[in-house]
Amino acid sequence: MRKLNGLFLLCMMTVFTLSASAQDSQGYKVGDKASDFKLQSVDGSWISLSGLDNSKGAIVIFSCNTCPYVVAYEDRMIELHEKFATMGFPVIAINSNDEKLSPGDSFENMKKRSKNKKFPFAYVYDKSQEVIKAYGGTRTPHVYILNKEGNDFVVKYIGAIDNNYQDANAVTEKYVENAMEEILQGRKVSVESTKAIGCTIKWTKKAE
Repeated sequence: MRKLNGLFLLCMMTVFTLSASAQDSQGYKVGDKASDFKLQSVDGSWISLSGLDNSKGAIVIFSCNTCPYVVAYEDRMIELHEKFATMGFPVIAINSNDEKLSPGDSFENMKKRSKNKKFPFAYVYDKSQEVIKAYGGTRTPHVYILNKEGNDFVVKYIGAIDNNYQDANAVTEKYVENAMEEILQGRKVSVESTKAIGCTIKWTKKAE
């Protein structure tokens, strides 16, 4: 009986591990083509990849209002937009957190945060969470650099902004900035993925 119980537990652990691995494998990988989306920005406009004027790509960052990691990175996100938007790669910040689980991330609070910080980039709400599910984002912030190739937006980098969220002055590896410089030079991105460090997504609970 003990052997059977042990075997059952082992099987259950294996199923759980496989399930977790399957979850981790979902979403875009480097080289994948990103699907278009249409999300409302805090200024009332609707943002889509296909609607980006004169774009060569985009720096998509899954973000929010309440995560201390995001707050630490907000000024750097502004700097990335100011540096690369004029070169055809605007930042698009996407908040996918469920406002019922995290009221501070409501659309109204997004408007307030954007106004207070004077965000120069589009800050949009993924209320259905369909966009972050498609991308496979798991943290805030979580970055996806997209390069436009023909009519397709191809994923070139996935991960963190840099290697020190606490202190911008202590950063030794600017992952996003380095990847962008290589893309603009027509070179292959040398570091295509890093581990995103931040807060977990507040997923909508399924109805019982």
